[in-house]
Amino acid sequence: MANQRITVLLVEDNPVYSRLIQKLLAKSEHQHFEVAVASTLESAIERLAVGGIDVVLLDLMLPDSAALDTFYRLRAHDMHTPIIVQSAMDDVGLASKAVEGGAEDYLLKDGISSASLTRSIHYAIERTHARGAEWSSSMLHLAQQQFLKAAYITGLDPNIRQRLLFPERTQICALPFKRDGTDQVETVFAYRVQHVLTMGPTKGGLRYHPDVSLGEVAALSMWMTWKCALAKLPFGGAKGGVRVDPTALSKDELERLTRRYTSEFIGMIGPEKDIPAPDMGTDAQVMAWIMDTYSEHVGYSVPSVVTGKPVVLGGSLGRNEATGRGLAYLVSETCRQIGLDLNRATAVVQGFGNVGMHAATFLAEAGAKIIGISDVSVALHNPGGLPIDKLKDYVRQHRQLFGCPFGEIIPSRDLLELQCDILAPCALQNQITAENSSRINCKILAEGANGPTTLEADDMLDARGIIVLPDILTNAGGVVVSYFEWVQGLQNLTWPLEEINNRMREILTDALSRTQRRAHAEKVDLRTAAMIEALSRVGAANHLRGLFP
Repeated sequence: MANQRITVLLVEDNPVYSRLIQKLLAKSEHQHFEVAVASTLESAIERLAVGGIDVVLLDLMLPDSAALDTFYRLRAHDMHTPIIVQSAMDDVGLASKAVEGGAEDYLLKDGISSASLTRSIHYAIERTHARGAEWSSSMLHLAQQQFLKAAYITGLDPNIRQRLLFPERTQICALPFKRDGTDQVETVFAYRVQHVLTMGPTKGGLRYHPDVSLGEVAALSMWMTWKCALAKLPFGGAKGGVRVDPTALSKDELERLTRRYTSEFIGMIGPEKDIPAPDMGTDAQVMAWIMDTYSEHVGYSVPSVVTGKPVVLGGSLGRNEATGRGLAYLVSETCRQIGLDLNRATAVVQGFGNVGMHAATFLAEAGAKIIGISDVSVALHNPGGLPIDKLKDYVRQHRQLFGCPFGEIIPSRDLLELQCDILAPCALQNQITAENSSRINCKILAEGANGPTTLEADDMLDARGIIVLPDILTNAGGVVVSYFEWVQGLQNLTWPLEEINNRMREILTDALSRTQRRAHAEKVDLRTAAMIEALSRVGAANHLRGLFP
């Protein structure tokens, strides 16, 4: 951005402060700023409509508008130009709401310097450009907004805050592989992203899906950082992905694709660098191919290069069902705390993949009656309870729930709104929003999926007294057992299943307890508390290690 001409719209009714801002911008040695000034919200909206504005510096208190209403009204007229709030109000709640609503930064007027102002403008423009290009992803936007909200509340060092908004290391590859029986070579985009390298080796899944993007993989790597930090695991977050439909590939094609992926990214992965694991569209077999390809490259067997692999190749007992089991453990502990008898509780599970299927299984084993369940093909409701074992048998035979005779088919959108004690969204992101949150009718919402609830819905659910167990806590069972598998591989040990499950439960319930204490101390919801708890570890690690050189 050096030597570029940047047009700033300064929305400020105080002429003294307006002149100060223009003087601070004029001191910049690297950018040339042109400043357009608007003293009212109405005139600011009119100037934005003309176009050519790169960034807005917005005072919240104007003659024709006040507080957050100023921001919301301006944002409603322009959803793309980055807005930096500048205010005299040192209010953490106000700052959090502004950032939550899409502001790129919140600057206190009495603390603004030329360096802090120009840096804030630089990052605001760069982030907006990135989100609109290769980083474009609603998931990444949600992950960044969750992070920024917690960062402002906890007073995270601005240098560390800017550093953690995007991954530290990213590799993109155009990945070629041969189709069966032809000379056709298909090329797909593949990614490996490492968010934080200061906490130890990075850890994260590998997904094969037609909608995979760099922004999505970056968001998942961020969430993995917070999961690992919250659970006190010695990992930074990572994630990988290939933009491909695995169901359209033969087993041989899938193997060739996986081995090519491994060879292209072999410089990034390793038991002391970055350890992949299964995710959407991948499984233990895919991990076995990665392990074999990596081992052939280095000349000896390296089982700890991946986790989630078959037990016969050094995989851990309990890894496949760990995420769903961990969710059930945390629901059980929360029920105990609030006096809800699981044997009389009803539950609805959205999703019947690896996470949803096992979550439903273990919730049913704990005594809950599963009255609603869904997969990509259908949503089923049975007030008397769905037979989970029979549903699992049906899916093994038919690959989906559609056509099974054990429940009434209902619209998928209605599943989340069924009256129940426990609601577990275990499928996709952005399922519970401001639009439908008022119709959510449960006591505990346990997030098995990544990012199923928007920040706006969070506030509405919290106001209604619904306990939201956030994703970075509730679906962390998988990475906890992956850690156990990694340790067992490094030490050539095998732990029995009971020991693995007991250790996982201890780690998860400890993380829940720390999150609850943090929520009480900071007077925030559980998601924000979990983020603050995780950030306290990541921020301390970054501060202690310093910056090289």
